[in-house]
Amino acid sequence: MSSRSLRLAGLAALVSAAMGLAAQGPVPPTAKQIEHLSIWHGEKVNDPWFWLREKGHPEVVGYLNAENAYTEAVTSGLKPFSEALYKEMLGRIKQTDLSVPTRRGGYYYYSRTEEGKQYPIQCRRKAGKGHAYDEKAPEQVLLDQNELAKGLKYLGVGSFSVSNDDRTLLFSTDTTGFRQYKLFTKDLATGRVTGPLAERVTSVAWAADNRHVFFVTEDDVTKRSNQLWRLDLKAGKPELVFEEKDELYRMDVTRTKDRQFIVVACQSTDTWECRYLAAAQPAGAFKVLLPREKGHKYDVEHREGTFYIRTNKDAKNFRLVTAPVATPDPGHWTSLIPHRADVLLERVDPFQKYLVVAEKRQALSRFRILDFKTGAWKEVAFPESVYAAFPGGTPEFTSKAFRFAYQSMVTPPSVYDCDMATGKQTLLKETEVLGGYDKSQYVTERLWAPARDGVKVPLSVVYKKGVKRDGTAPVFLYAYGSYGIGMAPTFNIPRLSLLDRGVVYVLAHIRGGNEMGEGWHDDGMLMTKMNTFTDFIDSAEFLVKEKWTAKDRLVIEGGSAGGLLMGAVTNLRPDLFKAVHSAVPFVDVMNTMMDASLPLTVGEYLEWGNPNEKAAFDYMRRYSPYDNLQKKAYPSILVTTSYNDSQVMYWEPAKYVAKLRTLKTDSNPLLLRIKMDPAGHGGASGRYDALKDRAFEIAWILDQVGITK
Repeated sequence: MSSRSLRLAGLAALVSAAMGLAAQGPVPPTAKQIEHLSIWHGEKVNDPWFWLREKGHPEVVGYLNAENAYTEAVTSGLKPFSEALYKEMLGRIKQTDLSVPTRRGGYYYYSRTEEGKQYPIQCRRKAGKGHAYDEKAPEQVLLDQNELAKGLKYLGVGSFSVSNDDRTLLFSTDTTGFRQYKLFTKDLATGRVTGPLAERVTSVAWAADNRHVFFVTEDDVTKRSNQLWRLDLKAGKPELVFEEKDELYRMDVTRTKDRQFIVVACQSTDTWECRYLAAAQPAGAFKVLLPREKGHKYDVEHREGTFYIRTNKDAKNFRLVTAPVATPDPGHWTSLIPHRADVLLERVDPFQKYLVVAEKRQALSRFRILDFKTGAWKEVAFPESVYAAFPGGTPEFTSKAFRFAYQSMVTPPSVYDCDMATGKQTLLKETEVLGGYDKSQYVTERLWAPARDGVKVPLSVVYKKGVKRDGTAPVFLYAYGSYGIGMAPTFNIPRLSLLDRGVVYVLAHIRGGNEMGEGWHDDGMLMTKMNTFTDFIDSAEFLVKEKWTAKDRLVIEGGSAGGLLMGAVTNLRPDLFKAVHSAVPFVDVMNTMMDASLPLTVGEYLEWGNPNEKAAFDYMRRYSPYDNLQKKAYPSILVTTSYNDSQVMYWEPAKYVAKLRTLKTDSNPLLLRIKMDPAGHGGASGRYDALKDRAFEIAWILDQVGITK
């Protein structure tokens, strides 16, 4: 037994004793402290809870189980409310349902769910005359995830791709929650499954010959997608095609819309590079489209011998240029969409006769369609002032209709086909919300909160009619604010249980995302990261000042990097919030970013900063939640995580809670709820399991503002 293990001996007994019920109720577990010194820029730093990183050690498992037992004991009175919320939420969901079928080649593909089953079933039907959907055609089940999940606590499906000849399915599965996917093939004529062909697969693409596949694998320690492989399904072993050596870059393989090229993208936070290969020549060599150039981000599509390149060269929010395949260098570029300072060009979809671009302006998405024959543009109009719209997947290059998904905070998810010639929209399906949901009884609107530096932060708000603006209503404030990932004002069935109880829900589009363009991300990363936290605080103070709520009625939530947000703002302004739900939170910033062996760390240097550089180290240390916990009063805090989380290791939230227990001077609850069974960064994989977890979280949040039924 190691000296560290010897020093841990007896912790289980300590935890067990701490869990004894005192007269006043459950007593929180106490994590033993063991000196662990690190030298950071010449400074000795002691982290006495560092030992919690020893995954699998009995004493660590014992402590985590004790935290779960404590949470269970403290929240036992919430069980009836949580169960009632679960039934209420489930009662709004059409459990047996069908997605809108989508044509790929000679078949229409769709997924369906069955009442009582945790997972969807992937199916297809052969297309009828003229490629029409024939609902009478026999259904073929491609993948029944419920069958795959038998005997498992967790099942995630990653890749799902059918060959050009419609005969073979390429798919990957994860059974641990650690996003560790194994690759398989399924013969769709015989049903025979072969594999695993490879492990740790993160993306796949078929070649045009229906025989060769390309796939990317991740490093087994850092989880960085770094190797491209070519596999001849009839010949045997995979062949390594390319390895990305630079630890700042990750890799992804795709195929162009017209299926003419395989594209491998190597991307860091600020620099992108693409390689391409004709899909009909899978044994050939990949070519670099444009050599990587620091600060240049670009991606590529193809149509009729022309590359369509979305580039940020001399264009912060991207512009679109075209170039001949033979000469794609900037000297041969032709501008198609110029740069606009107030519009972010997010995506390009070229079809045989049309081009669809997805853009973002004022924290709202929009689509525009170009008719190649006439040169005319038309914009897709939406009926609400605050909404979310996404390309809905139109795989056929020859399609005359563009499919998109539309929703808002009051409008359930809807699927439309837009005729690209006329602009006419056809509603194919609106998700049915059971129980008599009436969207006219709810209001969604856009507010603008003033930040301390004069910037206006967009807020998307939804509430039920009748809510009073006198400071008495509870507000549920959510945000993310990292990686240039914008948060869309989408519909959410569990949220209705908040709105129907008088809670106002607010989504803050703080800096660090891309809602207001690429500059919005730049102003919330690296040495401007503090803007993310102050934007959130300023948004909260604005809601209080405008009498949407009061400090003792304000609850907040964020997950992952949004959990970092929760930890930072709670340290900065613990007086401003009544309760905090911090999900899978990235809170131990300094320990994680100083350890290059941990998954994802080095690639994150360009987002957060490289702490090996003193200036970056000092700046990050200013906001790292774990490093800035102090002896003072904190709001009620619920921290949730998974033991097998691959993105934010379980020990970050565990250490955070353990340390905070020694410092908080208040009597407010501090709870850690960790899924010890296989689960991932997003929690449980089964839809019923996930809904039960959400019902518990909402029950706890409502209870904090005095709503108990």
